[in-house]
Amino acid sequence: MGIRERLSGNEAVAVALKQIDPDVVAAYPITPSTEVPQYFAQFVADGQVNTEFVTVESEHSAMSACITATAAGGRSATITSACGLALMWELLYVASGSRLPVTLAVVNRALSGPININNDHSDSMGARDSGWIQLYSENNQEAYDNYIMSLRIAEHKDVMLPVMTCQDGFITSHAIENIELLEDDKVKKFVGEYKPEHSLLSGERLSIGPYDTPMFYFEHQYQRARAMVDSKKVILEVSKEFGELSGRHYGLFEEYKMEDAERAIIVLNSTAGTAKAVVDELRSKGEKVGIIKLRVFRPFPMEELAKALAHVKAVAVMDKAESFSGIGGPVFGDVRSACYELKTRPHIINYIYGLGGRDVPMSDIQIVFDALKEVVKNDNPGEIYRHVGVRGV
Repeated sequence: MGIRERLSGNEAVAVALKQIDPDVVAAYPITPSTEVPQYFAQFVADGQVNTEFVTVESEHSAMSACITATAAGGRSATITSACGLALMWELLYVASGSRLPVTLAVVNRALSGPININNDHSDSMGARDSGWIQLYSENNQEAYDNYIMSLRIAEHKDVMLPVMTCQDGFITSHAIENIELLEDDKVKKFVGEYKPEHSLLSGERLSIGPYDTPMFYFEHQYQRARAMVDSKKVILEVSKEFGELSGRHYGLFEEYKMEDAERAIIVLNSTAGTAKAVVDELRSKGEKVGIIKLRVFRPFPMEELAKALAHVKAVAVMDKAESFSGIGGPVFGDVRSACYELKTRPHIINYIYGLGGRDVPMSDIQIVFDALKEVVKNDNPGEIYRHVGVRGV
C-alpha cells in the first residue's frame, strides 16, 4: 500500500532522491529547479540520507563532480534547468561518451535570450542528441516515478548511459498535487546497489577521459548508439517491474482514446492533461480524436509510434521548442521520419506552441484539432510549419 501525499513536482523529485540515497549529489541553484537541491540539502542536514552533498560554483562543475563520482564507482545525481543545462553541455557528452549512468532531473525552462524563466522544452530538446536517455513527465506522480525508474535504466549492463527525467517548470514543478509514494524500503530494494563492472577505485588499470584516436573513436560512438537502441527494451522491462510494484504502468508513450481515432495530436509533458480534456469534450460530440503522449523521446520509439499512427488520417505534432530549422520543431521531424515507411501515411503538420511559458488553454488545442479536420476534409496538409497562441498569427 503506497503512501498518499500532497507534493509539488520539485518536492516529489527530492523525496525520490532521499529514498534512493545516492552517494553524491552535486548541484547549483537555478530557477525553477532550485527547490529540489534545497529540499535535499535539508534531508542531508537532518541526517535522513548518507549522501555527500556538494555545493559547486556552477552547473558545469555539478556535472563534472557527478562524472568523477560515478567514474569512481559511486551513484551520483544532479538537478538543473535552462541555462544551467546549457552550461553543462560539454560534460553531457563526456558523461554519455564515458558510459557513466549519471541521473539528472531537468525542470524544463526556456533558454535565453532574451532571458525568460518560464516553461518550454528548449533546454532538454537542445540536448536531445547528446547521448542521454530522455524521459518526460505529465504530472508530479510521473516525475517521481520516472526518477526512480531512471536509475535502473541507466545502470543496466546493456545500457550504461546517463538519463535525464524532465518535467515542466512551474506548471508541475511548483504545483502541489496528490501523489502516491512508495515506501522507502521498496524504493531501496527496487533500485538496488550500484555495482559497476569497472571503476577508478577498483584497482584495475582504467582511464577516464582519454584521447580517442581515429583508430577507436568511431567504434566507441557505434557502441554508444547501440546502447541507446538497446535501452528501449530495458525501459520497457524496468517499467513493467515498476508497474508490478506500484500499480502504475508506463510504456514508451501513452495512447489516449486512439483505438479508432482519425485525428491525433502528439505532445509531451503537462500539455497532455489539457489535450486529454479537449479529446473528452470532442468525443462527447462524436468526433474521432485522440492523443499520444510521448514519455520516452530518447531513444525515439520509431517503430512503435508508426504502428500507433498507421490508421490515423491526420496528425499534429506539438513542439514546445523551436529548432530554428525553418521546417518545424524537433519532435515533428522525428515523428514524420517514423511514419515515412508506412504504406498509408497520415498527413502530418507541426505546431510550435507555449514558448517562454505562454499559456496553453483548451482553445489552442481545439484550434489544432479543427485544423486537422480541414486537413482530412481537403486530403491536403496545407502549410506544414505552423504556430498557435502567437499574437497576430
